[in-house]
Amino acid sequence: MLNQPNENLAWNPEVPRNVQPHDEEAPEVENKNYFSPKHSYCVETICAPCGVFIAWVKFAKAESPTNILKFMEDTFPDESTRPDYICIDKACLVLRTSIQNGSWDEWCKTSRLMVDAYHYINHHTTDMICRKYCNPASLDGSAPNLVIEAETKDGEKYLK
Repeated sequence: MLNQPNENLAWNPEVPRNVQPHDEEAPEVENKNYFSPKHSYCVETICAPCGVFIAWVKFAKAESPTNILKFMEDTFPDESTRPDYICIDKACLVLRTSIQNGSWDEWCKTSRLMVDAYHYINHHTTDMICRKYCNPASLDGSAPNLVIEAETKDGEKYLK
């Protein structure tokens, strides 16, 4: 039997959830009841642009940048298999962590981390690492296949 949203059955009490703000570290999740099924914090997936799943992993306690980096390294251990672009909502945090732990020296040869457009719009304008290196539509020519020139019906050219 499946629970419906906001339905609390007597035999399956509601599990308290910690809400993790986007750009902050995840708090530890405490298991208060050992008689209910074990819950994972999240399932992280890697999928190709066509929508085919390449890999997935369950994160028990946190979707931390170090967990994401380990998942990326486990999925793409060989440089020749790494994608050109990796779009993830926490790209700026993953980039910072990767720079700090030295793994960026290897990843920068093959891949570029970027946030999706929704998260880019909602990131702080003062986050210069995100603005410069994780921009999904950078105008510096570093991603020519992601930013194209289009034309309005009046013949005016613009970047799309």
